[in-house]
Amino acid sequence: MNIDIIQKKSGIVGRSDALVKVLEMVAQVSPVDISVLISGESGTGKEIFAKAIHQNSKRSHESIVTVNCGAIPEGIIESELFGHKKGAYTDAKGDRKGYFETANKGSIFLDEIGETPLDTQVKLLRVIESGEFMPVGESKVKKTDVRIIAATNKDLSELVEKGKFRQDLYYRLNTVSLKLPSLNERVEDIALLVERFALEFTRNNDMVYRGFVPDAIRVMKNHEWKGNIRELKNFVESIIVLEKGERISGEMVDSQLGKKQIDLSKNETLPVLTNQPTDAAERDLILRQLFLLRQDVEFLKQLASPTQAPIGNINTPLINNSESHQPAGLINEDSEYFIKNSSIGDMTIEDLEKEAIIRTLKFFKNNRRASAKSLGMSERTLYRKINFYGLERKIKNQ
Repeated sequence: MNIDIIQKKSGIVGRSDALVKVLEMVAQVSPVDISVLISGESGTGKEIFAKAIHQNSKRSHESIVTVNCGAIPEGIIESELFGHKKGAYTDAKGDRKGYFETANKGSIFLDEIGETPLDTQVKLLRVIESGEFMPVGESKVKKTDVRIIAATNKDLSELVEKGKFRQDLYYRLNTVSLKLPSLNERVEDIALLVERFALEFTRNNDMVYRGFVPDAIRVMKNHEWKGNIRELKNFVESIIVLEKGERISGEMVDSQLGKKQIDLSKNETLPVLTNQPTDAAERDLILRQLFLLRQDVEFLKQLASPTQAPIGNINTPLINNSESHQPAGLINEDSEYFIKNSSIGDMTIEDLEKEAIIRTLKFFKNNRRASAKSLGMSERTLYRKINFYGLERKIKNQ
């Protein structure tokens, strides 16, 4: 199974070696009907990987039921998992299906499995081994056919040693183990993640989005994200709101993170936002960032010029200046390529620019002065581009 297909279906973003390794394992285990234990720090995206496994399995036509075991009070967890009969306890005013019965023929995702009480673990083991369970207050055994995907941010083997988790259940769940990398182990994916979160947030809230400058990405790459992807997502949304639609600079990011500004002169290479993806969703993100970086082309050209005096310890990248309107060469960082040519897939830089102009004019109700300011160009340049791309009629019909 192609990992690009998995990413396209699930929305998982990134191209780092650490992520690709996990995706390759997802591709291997998804079609096989076995239990999977996903481990990783809080905020690394365990639920989205569980859904990716389900979406690419033989059970994908059925639903996946997500259960946060740590959020269910101990007194009612068995009722939630296995259901109950009317009158089983004071508030049981009718029969109720549990999660395992609801997930029949599909998958069930047991998040924070390490928080499950020991008494409940016995019943979990039974349903995993035989598919049999008994609702609370019921004397008749029921059967279910589900695939078990569990997740934890704890070391279950350590809990087993402490007597807080059953060893036999641990072995049954741990048929295949999937260890998710922390965000600090896949920093090269930060640019893509930032762009995805920013675009989703601004589109959902009908906000102007002018992007993050390279220095902003560089500052975020040097930050220690203890809350992982969840923390990064919250930060991106927060800074967009606080900076009121401005293009986000390194200073803004540094200020919001509450850190001392990183000495950028110590960086030995120019910032790289991402390498080239293959699916359309990531391609759109890359193209958006390429459009924003076009505003920095003159700066990049100065760095690339052999007559330009060096700035700090930054190495001069090779940029093909045969076309003045876009960088056509390679900008390298950590052995990854940012721009390989003027197009990615079947979309060109010009396609992106036209789309950006159309959307911006629509947002500002065809106010060209406001649109030009938001796009970072003069009104004259905006008028010229509208004529060049033949957008006048399309704009009038918006």
